[in-house]
Amino acid sequence: MTGFAQVTLKLATSLDGKIATATGQSQWITGPEARDAVHTLRARYDVILTGIGTILADDPRLTVRPGGVKAGQQPGRAVLDTNLRILPGAKLFEEGPAIIFHACEDEARAKALSAKGARLVRIATGADGHTDLRAALRYLASAGHARVLIEAGGKLAASALKAGLVHRLEWFRAPMIIGGDGLDVFAALGLGNLSGAPQFRRTSVRVIGRDLHESYEREGN
Repeated sequence: MTGFAQVTLKLATSLDGKIATATGQSQWITGPEARDAVHTLRARYDVILTGIGTILADDPRLTVRPGGVKAGQQPGRAVLDTNLRILPGAKLFEEGPAIIFHACEDEARAKALSAKGARLVRIATGADGHTDLRAALRYLASAGHARVLIEAGGKLAASALKAGLVHRLEWFRAPMIIGGDGLDVFAALGLGNLSGAPQFRRTSVRVIGRDLHESYEREGN
C-alpha cells in the first residue's frame, strides 16, 4: 500500500444495508444527529472522494458545516468522473475548487468545468473502462493528501473493497427496513468463497440519536 492515501469508507444505510429506495430516494435515511456526526468525521480528513453517480443523484457539497473547521481549512473534494458528466452548476463548485479525475477528451466540456473551479486531472482507466481508483489515490497521496474519506454509491464502495484499498469503515445504520428492491450499499464483489470476503474488526459502536455508528478496521492493519 506504499504510495497510497489511507482510505476510510463512510456508509449510511438502513438496517438491511440499503442506501436508497427503488426510486432512488435517500434523504434522509439517517437522522440529524448522525448527519452532524458525519460533518465532524469529514473534518478529520484531507479529501472527501466520491463518484459521479453520487454527484448526479444527490448534488452534494461534501463540506464540513461552518464551525466544524477553522476558516480556510475545509477538506478538499474529489470526484471520479470518467466522461466529465458533472455539470458546471453542481453545488460542489460553490464551495471552492474540486479535483475531477477523468479520461475525457472533450476540450469544450473541460474548459467549462475549469472556469467553475474544477482542477481536472486526467488519469488512466481500469479494465472496466472507468477512471482507475488506485491511480486517483496515488495522485492524492503525492499531493500531500494522506487521509481520504470515500462517500459514494455501491459501485465505488465495492471497487474500493475489491481492490483492498479500504483501511477503515465508518458505518451509520438507521433503524428502518427498505427491502430487497432498495439500492444496496455495495455492488457485487464477485465472491466465490467466504475466504475471499474482505474482513474487518469492529472497534466501536455508538448510539447517535436513533441510529448506530459502528467503526471497523481492516484485519491485518
